[in-house]
Amino acid sequence: MGSHNRRRRWASLLAGTALAVTAGGALACPAGAAGTDVDFATHCIPPAIAGIPPIDGTTTGNVSVDNASPKVGDTVTVTYTVVKPAANNPTAIALPADIMTPTGKVTLGGAQTGSVTVTGPKKNAPVPGNGAFPSFSMTGTFTVTSPGAITLSPGDYNIHTSYILELDTPCTVITPPAPVSQTVTATDANPTNNRAISLGSATGNPGDSVTVSGTDFTPGATVTLAGRSGTTQTADTATVTAAGDGAFSGSLVVSDKTTTGIVAYEGSAWNADKGAGPAAYVVNDTTPVPDGSQKLTTTVKAGTLSMSQAGDSVALSAVDFGRGGASTGALNAVTVKDYRGGPAGWSLTGKVTDFTGPGAKIDAGKLSWSPACATKAGSPSTCQAGSAGTVGLSGATLAAAPDGTVTGGEFTVDAGLSLDVPAFTPPGSYAGVLTLTLS
Repeated sequence: MGSHNRRRRWASLLAGTALAVTAGGALACPAGAAGTDVDFATHCIPPAIAGIPPIDGTTTGNVSVDNASPKVGDTVTVTYTVVKPAANNPTAIALPADIMTPTGKVTLGGAQTGSVTVTGPKKNAPVPGNGAFPSFSMTGTFTVTSPGAITLSPGDYNIHTSYILELDTPCTVITPPAPVSQTVTATDANPTNNRAISLGSATGNPGDSVTVSGTDFTPGATVTLAGRSGTTQTADTATVTAAGDGAFSGSLVVSDKTTTGIVAYEGSAWNADKGAGPAAYVVNDTTPVPDGSQKLTTTVKAGTLSMSQAGDSVALSAVDFGRGGASTGALNAVTVKDYRGGPAGWSLTGKVTDFTGPGAKIDAGKLSWSPACATKAGSPSTCQAGSAGTVGLSGATLAAAPDGTVTGGEFTVDAGLSLDVPAFTPPGSYAGVLTLTLS
């Protein structure tokens, strides 16, 4: 009879432990931007050994961040607090302190999608028999890849208990995603400069006036028009005011015979982030021909900036269901030909869509690349490979050549590709489109 009673007590302890994993330890919101408490329906499954049926209840969750106004590339720390778990301790058995280790997910939406894995310490207050479980917090980080409003919602969570046995109780959001608890607004670390200029003429005699037109400047800004000799500004300058739509049209008298281009910029000095150009401009040599001499001229015709690629499809390596990992391959080589002449460089960027498959998708932010670029001998410019990292929906630079006194040449660009496939992505074929833009 004594042995029978001991078995019943052992089973009761296991049951109490199993349900404890639907709750946990430390209460307290971290410093930073606090989120809003939200309620969501939760389905918790205790371990089978506990002999307890699934628990359908309401969880109150809160998501806070350490930085609600990050820039693209910043790392944001996320804290997911289960303020009120879905169930109480259903047994009369008190549970000891520090037996519960929580893990979970925070769902991202809006400008950036995906999930953030969060974990908590093995720490909880004792739970009295039939008492309410205390709240617990879990933390994790994610890197901002896209500008805009990014929403954060509490997601699934699990508590691992180390009391008598090692047990897990997973709790899932019945209707995902849960309500939004937190929103961060990300800004572009390197905002795109869309300012552009065009000239009424590409050539003129010394002292001629050339019309300079611009778009996408700051409305109402004072814009300086200036001649360039290579990378050096000449003494030929003028100012104009941008209209309410950011456009302007002004005149610049060009006298310096060494002029190779014209720029326009906001502020007291040239700033590539607030300027446009150089637009190629040549001052004609009007020096009189001496008696008994003949002036010989020729013309070098400017070409275009173009690219071609060795193919339009890439088959990445397969990964196993349940394991996932890196699906790798190589970008088809891209050849860039810059035959324009003049001082302007170029930039080759790429962005990718989500990878869609059989009723599921792999987020675009899972694709990364390692760019490489080679310059053909004799080219005036030198190609610079972009940084290794995430491509994503917002895109990244594959390669570029800087502005210079004389630019141009031929370049070969390629990259190693790696798609981080989540472990339990449904089997099947997934496809995304990588678009390259040369400008």
